[in-house]
Parts: sequence; structure tokens; C-alpha cells
Amino acid sequence: MSICPKGKTSKARRDKRRAQTWKISLPSLVACSKCGVLMKSHRVCKACGSYKKAPVLAVE
Repeated sequence: MSICPKGKTSKARRDKRRAQTWKISLPSLVACSKCGVLMKSHRVCKACGSYKKAPVLAVE
């Protein structure tokens, strides 16, 4: 036997549940450990080209 809902789920109740995935949040920014510029975490710094104080990219 399959599960049967006891009553109809209204559009408002259904949409309240679905609306939680549409929340927009700003990306969390951290200061670069080498130059101090704000950047996304766990990524190479675009200003100095380093990751965890180690040079990864050559930046002009």
C-alpha cells in the first residue's frame, strides 16, 4: 500500500516550503593571508596569486 495524504496541501503551505531554497546569501569573504585583500575562501588570491601563503600564479 502507498502513503495517502489525509488532506490537500494548500498552495501557500507548499510554496512556503519551496521558498527556502530561493534565499540569496552573500558569499563569505576572508582576508588573504599574504596581502590582506578580501577574497572567497579556499581559492587563489587574484591580487597576489598565492594560496595559503604559497605562490601559485604569476601575477603581473
